[in-house]
Amino acid sequence: MTRYIDPDRAQFEAFKALDRETELNMLNLVRFNDLANYDGDHELARDGLTGAEAYGLYGKETAPILKKVGGDIIWRGQFETTLIGPQDETWDAMFIARYPNAHAFLAMISDPDYRKAVVHRQAAVKTSRLIRTQNAGAGDRFA
Repeated sequence: MTRYIDPDRAQFEAFKALDRETELNMLNLVRFNDLANYDGDHELARDGLTGAEAYGLYGKETAPILKKVGGDIIWRGQFETTLIGPQDETWDAMFIARYPNAHAFLAMISDPDYRKAVVHRQAAVKTSRLIRTQNAGAGDRFA
């Protein structure tokens, strides 16, 4: 399994090249490690936390930062099954975070407190998908 934890440089540059002024929604699909994988010198490295527990710490520490930049969680779901797609892609956490614009997202990930908290996400996550979307409105159209 290929692990996707953080964006690579090309992905991040593509994100930054998109419109920074419009509202955006980030679809988060996350699979946890059974046990959190902190660096050996991290204070929690030998505490035996699960990936879910480490991700809980990440959420607790980053929620105030998300709020500070004007973002919020607009949808959260519980994975049940994949009807079409790879059967090995199962998700422990699924949610959509809304940001007023890309500047807000970039401010969040640049925040010094976020940079400290992201270690929990990195220890928790086995693989993930972070997909930037634009709200296209509701209705009866599929595309």
